[in-house]
Formats: sequence, C-alpha cells, structure tokens
Amino acid sequence: MAIMKKTIIVHPFLFALFPVLFLYSHNIAQLSFSETLLPAAIISGAAIIGMLLLWIILKKDWKKAGIINTVFIILFFSYGRVYGVIKAWQIGDFAVGRHRYLMIVWALIFIAGIYLTIRIRKDLNGLTNILNIIAIVLILFSLISIVTYKIKINSGEKDNIISVQEEDHVIEDLEGYPDIYYIILDGYASSNSLKQFYDYDNSGFTDYLGGKGFYVTEESISNYSSSFLSLASSLNMEYINYLSDSIGEESEDRTAVYQMIENNKVMSFLKSRGYRFIHLSSGWGPTNHNQYADLNIEVSQLKWNEFNTLLIQTTVLGAFEKKFFEDTGRSRVINTFKNLSQIYEIEGRKFIFSHIVCPHPPYLFDKDGGPVPEVAFDMDDWGQEQKQYYLNQLIYINKEVEKLVGEILAKSEVPPIIILQADHGPHNTFIVGKYPTDDMFKEGMRIFNAYYLPFEGDGPLYDSISPVNTFRIVFNLYFDTDFELLEDRNYYSFAFEPYRFIELTDMVGY
Repeated sequence: MAIMKKTIIVHPFLFALFPVLFLYSHNIAQLSFSETLLPAAIISGAAIIGMLLLWIILKKDWKKAGIINTVFIILFFSYGRVYGVIKAWQIGDFAVGRHRYLMIVWALIFIAGIYLTIRIRKDLNGLTNILNIIAIVLILFSLISIVTYKIKINSGEKDNIISVQEEDHVIEDLEGYPDIYYIILDGYASSNSLKQFYDYDNSGFTDYLGGKGFYVTEESISNYSSSFLSLASSLNMEYINYLSDSIGEESEDRTAVYQMIENNKVMSFLKSRGYRFIHLSSGWGPTNHNQYADLNIEVSQLKWNEFNTLLIQTTVLGAFEKKFFEDTGRSRVINTFKNLSQIYEIEGRKFIFSHIVCPHPPYLFDKDGGPVPEVAFDMDDWGQEQKQYYLNQLIYINKEVEKLVGEILAKSEVPPIIILQADHGPHNTFIVGKYPTDDMFKEGMRIFNAYYLPFEGDGPLYDSISPVNTFRIVFNLYFDTDFELLEDRNYYSFAFEPYRFIELTDMVGY
C-alpha cells in the first residue's frame, strides 16, 4: 500500500520573514535584534491571514493559496528595490522610473500569477517543494550571516566598556535641587558656521537665550563627528578612543556603544542620588527607548524606528512614504516639544533626556512649521542644494525652543538646569564617502551649545567647552564632586570605520 506523503507548505511564511532577516543581516552593526521583532510579527500575522483568506476563496486548496500568497509577498517586498534601480531611468524626456508605471506592471504580474495558478490542473507538490527549498535556502543564508557576525563579535576579547551603576549616594532632601533637562538638537550648527557657510545670522535666537540667562558658547566643537559616538562620550563624561582597541578600528559594530548610551554614567550618577530618569523617544536607534529609564515617554503613536523605515522603503508602501513619513516625523517633533513643556508636572526631581533629530534631515518643516512641498526623506541629505531646507527647519526649531524655554522657566517650581546641545554640526559630504575639505570638517564639527545654570551662575563655563565636559561642570557645581575638566579635543571618523579616529583639534578650532 502506497503511503501518501503530505506536502508541508512553509514557503509563504519563510518568504515573508526573509526581508526582515536580510535587512537585519545587512545592517546588523547598527541594529539590535529586538528591533526586528515587531515587523516580523506583523508580517507573519499578515501572511497567516492571507493564507486563510485565500484558502477560503480557493475552496480549501492550500497549495494554490500558498503559491498566490508567495507571489504577492515577493512582489510586495521587491517593489522598493526595483524602483530604486529604475527611478532615474529616462527614455528621451520620458521618465520611466515613476511609481504609477511600476505599479501597473506589478499589478499585471500579480494578476497573471493568480490566473496561471488557478488555471493549473497539475499536481502542485513539485512547485510547492521547490518554493519551500528556495525559501529555506534564503533564510539559511541570512541566518548564517547573522550567526557568523555574532560569533566574530563575541569571540574577540573586549574591555568592559559598558557603564557600571554607581553606588547609592541618595540625597535625603532633593527639594532644593533642580530638574535637569538635557536636550540634544541633532545637527545644529554653531552661530559661526551658520554665518560662514549659510550666510545666516542666528543672533536673534542666541540673544533670546542670553536674555533668559543662558550662557551660549561661541566656540564649542563636538568631540566626535557622529551621533552615537558623540552621545556615548557626553553621557559618560569621557573620551571613547579606547574603543579602537576594544572593538577594533575595522569594526562597524555599534552594539557596545549603543549600550553605553543607554546605560550611561550621567544617568547612573543622578539615579544614585535619588533623581528619576525621564526618557523621550527619538525614533533613532539607541535613543528611541531606554530600558533603564524610570519613565519612557513615547512621543509618537507609532513606535517607529529606522529599521521599520528601511523595511517599508523596500515594499510597495514605499510609494507612499513621503506622506506617511512626513506625518509621522512631523508629529514626533511637535509632540516632543509638547511633552517637554509638560514634564515639570511630574513630581520629584528629574533628569530629562530628549534627543530631537532636528534640524538634521529629513526636512519636514518650513520656517513657520508648515510642511515642505519637496520634502527630502534621505536622512543623510546634507547637499548644498538642501541648505535652505536646513535653514528653514533650524528657524522653526528656534521658535519651538524659545517657546519651550519660556514655559519651562515660567512653570518650574525650582529653576531647572537646561542644556541645549548639538551632537555634531551639519555633515554636508561626510556621509557620502568623499574626504571632506577643511571647511567641511569645520562645518560638521562646530556646534551650538547653551547652558542655563540656576543659582550657581556660569562662572565655570567657557566659550570652547565641548560636550565631554558638560556634566563634569554640572556635577561639580551642584553635587560637590571634583571631576577634573578634560582637554577639549575633537575627532572625526568615517561611517564605515567609526573607530578609526582622526584628530581634528587644531584644524577645526575657531
């Protein structure tokens, strides 16, 4: 008696998971695996629902339901990559690479796939098995790449570079101590850079802050040229050049540095003294959520991050990304300022950290806060033609910061410490792989930096203070510590070799 072997249909689910694993494996140095879980769950759920609906429509034919589901998944997730190849194509004056044309082609292919699948009268075991094998091979390739990378990273001997929690030194009565706002304005250029490279006078904004009691530095320069290195340095009050040895100059892995941003010494110091740590989501990697925070404030209804953005850009949904990401990105910035203005209502002494990815691109705001008609969604779009977009967004941010500062100072029971600081300047051609000129180095490293220090005044502050010394001064002033001020030094590194540091201290100085 012949035994019928039942064909297992797994290819739709594996094809659905493959784009997530593939994208993660190619960006693994900059992502945590946890960022893949939500999109993987959503995609898997959609694949299951699709199978069930097709099974009902096709009168319980699992094989045909699986094939049609797989065709749809392949077309859905390949759309963005195909569009990326053809979007610049032209035949004479005719632009071939338009969504409207590719959508029609994709719809016709899908309809043809449905028609052919339904019309086939042969047994589909063979085709199902082939699709299963292809899907398994693709998944295995991605998994091998991920596992190989993890083994390579974990096998190397590394120093312990993750912050250690401080012993408790709880201050019994914090009532007279100030809340501390540490607000990062990503990519905000120094007034000098704005004048020299953008022909823009930012004195209206800096004079407003000065009138409120802020010390606005004239010659601050970022210690590092990229956000993740700069924040790891400022939040741990130290230079992190030792990462060249502990991680390796050739490595692109950011895992340990992201952990340094989350579990940082500034937070540990303040929590050990009784402060609550309030963290506002940014939408970017290590500052989107902090597991060590006493309160994470999600400023967007969608828990969106860069990985989700990259994934969507590979799909059919990428055709609608401008509207989708414009609304999401705009609401994130607007809600961040709104939440910051209300944090004073939370009881107890607080350390508030907010990384606002603005005026850094994408450019979502004109100078009055309205939408930008030709909005650029490339996060690395620092080109010369974008300068007016950058300025307009900066002007809008100035207005929001002025309103925020006014509200915080007016409504806080105890005058707070407020630090407004850029992590780096406008990168211009830093990202695209060209070696920057001296002026580009200056533009990319010189930063906006302003301090409001109640009670103690600005005596210890100085014009060339860099972020690494920010909390050394604050803690010495308010908590009677004796942190030694470090020499202000500045380092650049390329995105593909972030731990190969090039010192620019003499070059980028004012």
